[in-house]
Formats: sequence, structure tokens, C-alpha cells
Amino acid sequence: MTLVTLNDILPKAKKEGYAIGAFNYADMNTARGIIAAAEEEKSPVVLQIAESHFPYLPLREGGKLALDLAENSSIPVVVHLDHGTDMETCIKALRMGFSSVMLDFSQKSLAENISKTKEIVDFAHALGASVEGEVGVMTRDAGKGKPDYNNLTDTYTTVSEAKQFYEETGIDAMAISYGTVHGIYREKPVLNFDRLHEIAEAVPVPLVVHGGSGLTDEEYKNSIKNGISKINYYSVMSFNATKGLREYLDSKKEQQVFLYDADLKIMELVKEDIKNKIEVFGSANKA
Repeated sequence: MTLVTLNDILPKAKKEGYAIGAFNYADMNTARGIIAAAEEEKSPVVLQIAESHFPYLPLREGGKLALDLAENSSIPVVVHLDHGTDMETCIKALRMGFSSVMLDFSQKSLAENISKTKEIVDFAHALGASVEGEVGVMTRDAGKGKPDYNNLTDTYTTVSEAKQFYEETGIDAMAISYGTVHGIYREKPVLNFDRLHEIAEAVPVPLVVHGGSGLTDEEYKNSIKNGISKINYYSVMSFNATKGLREYLDSKKEQQVFLYDADLKIMELVKEDIKNKIEVFGSANKA
């Protein structure tokens, strides 16, 4: 299969009622595990690198890796920049050959968010690439100063904001806030499925959930039922793989273990974790 954009896979997911997993990587083994899982499940996939992970894997190296994996994969792969924080980074990724980018100006004013996102949309569309934007504020659960899960109302995306954002930017996918937070959850989130449904009815583009790691299978399915077509998932997968690697190394204390053994184990752990999510999201056999 070849490199594809969000527009090649998300409208079908929206129409048929499943979601595409968007999985972050910050190293080669994680990226390879993600692609292996999608191939085994025969699922389209979004392989994405976040700008916050550039200290571990710079854009130049990480982009080349993802593009090579996509071009040699048997399933549709979107190579996506996640949470680009400025115009320059998004443009660099697009010029490298990324098929999709996200400019995250959600914490700026709505006017600035719309203006800058529209600029990236125009640039990306001229290259045949897709753009994800975000409206509404996503918080981060980092323990210290963690959000009050029962009082996230002020951060929810409003229907009017979503409509204006779509109409004035021409984006291809919209990330919204309805109660999820970034990172590993320390308390049960309070999700506003009514708000999600209202936004899905008001705008025609596929909707995206960020902070998808801490949700239960039921919450994933309810999110999809109420309008989510792309689910970003990373933190729990990363934690699970690290935990699994620790257990593997502990079990091999009496044996010689080399670096490539750890590499292969990480790939296997990531693959199995991602396969499970693909099944839950409903995108298996949709390639």
C-alpha cells in the first residue's frame, strides 16, 4: 500500500461507525510495532510523531523512518505530525513528505487559532496533504496540579466554536475537548457524550479525541458511537511496553540478554497492545 492522507481513511470510518487509531512513536521499535500490528489486523493506521518527542527522535530522522515504513507497508498509512506548535515545524514536515499535519493553537485565542490553521490548510492542501486542527482546551494530568475531573466544563469545545472553526479554516479533521486529558489518568474522567454528539451533528468533518489512553473499552465505543473517527493513543501503550520489558528482563536474569533482544521484545509488546486497540476501535479488516 502507499502513503495516504486523513481524507483517504477517516470519512469511511465516520460513515461506517468505527475509528482509526493514531499511534505515536518516539523510537524505531515502537514505530515498527505499530505498523506490524496494523498489518496483522489489516487496518488503516495513523503513524504519528509529536513535536514534544523531538528530543528523543528528531523530525528529520523520525520522519524518514515513518515515511519508509509507510511506503513499504501492506496497509494504508497516514504519516502525521501530532501537536505541531508552530507554522515552521508543520511546513518542514509537509516538505519532508508527511501526508498530514496538526497545528495545535488550541490554547491561543480562537481568532489566532483560526487564522494560523487556515494558513497551514492552504499550504498543505496545495501539496495534497491533510490537516487536523484543535478547538477547545485539553488539559494534562501530571499529578501535580492535576485537573479536577468533575469540573472540566469550561474546557469543553462549544458547538458554535466548532462550527466557526470548521467553516473558516477548511480543516480535514477536528480535535475537540469533551472531558479527556493528556497523559495517564489518575482519576476516572467525566466525559460529555452529549456535547460530543452535538458537535458531530453540527460539523461534517471527522472528529478526533486526544488523551485517549486512559479510556475504558466502553468509553472508546461510546465515543465512536457519538462521533469520534480518530483516536490518539500513546501514554498507556508506552507504560505497558516498559512494564512488559522490565518483566521480560527480570525473567532473564540468569541468561545473557543483548540489546537486540530488548529491541525485539519492545516491538512485540507494542504490537500486541496496538492490536488490542485496533480491535476495540473497530478498524480491523478495514484496510
